[in-house]
Amino acid sequence: MSLTYVIPDIHGRNDLLCDGLAEIAAHSRGLPGVIVTIGDYVDKGPASKEVVDRLLSGVGEGWSLVSLKGNHDAMMVEALRNPSKMVAWIAKGGDAALASYGGDPAAVPHAHIDWLDGLRLMHVDAHRLYVHAGVDPEIPLDRQGEATLLWKRYPKGFAGGYGTLHVVHGHDNSPDGPLLYEGRTNLDTLAWRTGRLTIGVFDDVRSGGPVDFIMIRGAPAER
Repeated sequence: MSLTYVIPDIHGRNDLLCDGLAEIAAHSRGLPGVIVTIGDYVDKGPASKEVVDRLLSGVGEGWSLVSLKGNHDAMMVEALRNPSKMVAWIAKGGDAALASYGGDPAAVPHAHIDWLDGLRLMHVDAHRLYVHAGVDPEIPLDRQGEATLLWKRYPKGFAGGYGTLHVVHGHDNSPDGPLLYEGRTNLDTLAWRTGRLTIGVFDDVRSGGPVDFIMIRGAPAER
């Protein structure tokens, strides 16, 4: 069985990411597959730098890692390249990301900025579309706007996907989730704050939603 594992919004929780990758390796029983990370690696949590370093180091021989861009990743790049954006980024959790680099914007490695900037906006396989926030079901994929892909919030209870493709996303957190609908799965359970990361497991030859979940539990954020 070929499987795709989807890791949602990490937001600087390198502890949860590392535990998640270890549990994926155990779940796969030595059969490598695809890991899709659907963005928001930075901000809010304490270890943005470490998260980026960990993903840059790869996920193991034979595995395919597909890392997508989230809105917070885009905001960090914009702020570091355009100081006029710095205040807005800091207000949305960028202070925590900056602290992980020692507090100096100049200390953020160019390799990290370039990696975040160059991340893909979506990934499509035979049965599913993976994206950080969502897609407009009425617009062709090659015409989807970046703002939609990074910032969209679906109407509450919206069950549609994208044509025959099941949409897998995060961004719109639901601490009691994940949220499962006929046409889409929202995996974001506010892991950086709750300490509960939900990794979706999808069968590559079977359409629809997840066939399993890997639940990673760590300490909740200090209030």
